[in-house]
Amino acid sequence: MRQAKDSGPCAIHGLLEVLARPWTMYILWILSTNGPTRFGALRRQVEGISSRVLTERLRSLEQKGFIYRKYEPTIPPAVTYGITKRMQDIGSVLDELNRLAQSWQREDGSQPHNAGVGHSVRAKSGSSHSQELASD
Repeated sequence: MRQAKDSGPCAIHGLLEVLARPWTMYILWILSTNGPTRFGALRRQVEGISSRVLTERLRSLEQKGFIYRKYEPTIPPAVTYGITKRMQDIGSVLDELNRLAQSWQREDGSQPHNAGVGHSVRAKSGSSHSQELASD
């Protein structure tokens, strides 16, 4: 069993409590992979999530400092979400989880569930998500 060196075993408990909530890791993965994304586009990318649950998860992640929320008072208002420096620090962990998931998928002989699974966590610049942002 691993022992925490500095801060005791409660540090990982608090982190896992946030990350283990339904949809949370998937939301973070999408924002990490696709870069800043408007609410409507994010809702479409996280298939099956309700607007209410997405809003709750985004608020929680914003409070923990994993994501930022940018509000633009346009008509209609534009709300964009993206990852913070804190979340970028966990990017290598998500990359490792992605590699593990791909390996297990190959072992099981199953097809990819999401086309984005093969991408690195690093946000893409100049990708098609800019067009999706504009149309949202």
